[in-house]
Amino acid sequence: MRIVQLIDSLETGGAEKMAVSYANALSAEISFSGLIATRKEGALKKELQSDVPYWFANRKSALDFKALWRTRTFVKEHKVSIMHAHSSSFFFAVLLKMIQPSLKIVWHDHYGYSDFVSERKNKRLLQWASFFFYRIIAVNEKLKNWSKKELHCKQVKYLPNFVSVVHSESGIPLQGADGKRILCLANLRPQKNHLLVLEIAKNIKNIHPDWTFHLVGKDFKDAYSEQLREQILALGLQHTVFLYGSVAEVDFVIRQSDIGILTSISEGLPVSLLEYGYFGLPVVATAVGEIPTVISGANGILIPEGDAGSFTEALLQLIADPVNRKQIGTALQNDIKQHYIKESVVQDYLNFISNGE
Repeated sequence: MRIVQLIDSLETGGAEKMAVSYANALSAEISFSGLIATRKEGALKKELQSDVPYWFANRKSALDFKALWRTRTFVKEHKVSIMHAHSSSFFFAVLLKMIQPSLKIVWHDHYGYSDFVSERKNKRLLQWASFFFYRIIAVNEKLKNWSKKELHCKQVKYLPNFVSVVHSESGIPLQGADGKRILCLANLRPQKNHLLVLEIAKNIKNIHPDWTFHLVGKDFKDAYSEQLREQILALGLQHTVFLYGSVAEVDFVIRQSDIGILTSISEGLPVSLLEYGYFGLPVVATAVGEIPTVISGANGILIPEGDAGSFTEALLQLIADPVNRKQIGTALQNDIKQHYIKESVVQDYLNFISNGE
C-alpha cells in the first residue's frame, strides 16, 4: 500500500497534527508513506520523521495548475495509490484525481463544528466531490452519520484521533507560579470560546489570585483575537491570562501545566484533549462533540457548554485537592494510552482502507 497524506497547511492545528501523525505512524506499516502540504508550511513540518517523503505544492490559488502538475509528478514518482486528504484539502485531491485517475481519495472529516453540522457551508461542494471519494473517515459519530446521509460515498467509518507526541527537551517557558497553571490548548477561534475562559479566569482570580491561565494556539490576528485582548484589559487579567500563539513543543507546555481546560461550543475529537491525557493532566471540558466519549466518570470533569459557574466550581475543587487532581489525571492517562494511541487506531485504519466497513 502506498499512501500520501494531503493537508493544506502545516501550522499547528488538530487536522494538521493528524496528517503528520498518520504519515509518521504508517511509515513502519506500509511500503510508502508520504505527506504533501498544499498551501502553507509551518511548525509541524519538523515533526515529520526523516523517512517520510515530503512535498510542498506551494498552491497560490484554488485552481493553481502549476502546483497541481508539480504535485502529480511527486505522486507518479512515488507510485502513490491512495491520497488521504484531510479537511479542506479534498478539493485539491479531486483535481489531482482528474489528471491521475488511478488515484483513490480517502477524505478525513475533521469538521470542528460537528454539533452544528447541518449548517455546514460547503455542503454542495462536498456532495460533488464525494462522487470521487473512495472512503470517508469521520472524527466522531455525528460526522459519520452526516456523511452517510448527505454524501455519495457510503464507505464511511468513525476512527478516533490518536495522540502522537514528539518529546521536547526545551521550549517556551510559561509565566506564572509553578504548580498553579491552567492551560487552554486551542487555536484562537470563536468555536473554542476563549471568552468563557476569561470569565472563568476572573472568577478564579477573586479567590486564588496566584493561579494563572495560559492560552496556547494560533493567533489569527483577527477581530476575535482583538476582542480577547480588549477583554483581558477590561477585566484586569493582564497578570492572570497569558497568550502565547502557536507553540510547536506542545509537550513542554503541558508538562509545565497543572490543569487542562477546553471551553469549546463545538468539537470533533480535539487532539489537545488527548495530549492533556497522555501527560496525565486533569481535565475540565465542555460536553460537546466526541469529548463525552473520552471523559466520563473518574477521568475528568464535564461541564455543560457555556456554563461559567459550573466550570469555575469544578476548577475550584481541583485547585483545593491536589490528590484528586493526580487521580483524575492518571485515570485519563490510562484511558488515552489504551484507546487513543497509534497502535489502537492504525490497524483499524488499514483494514478500512483495504476492505471497507
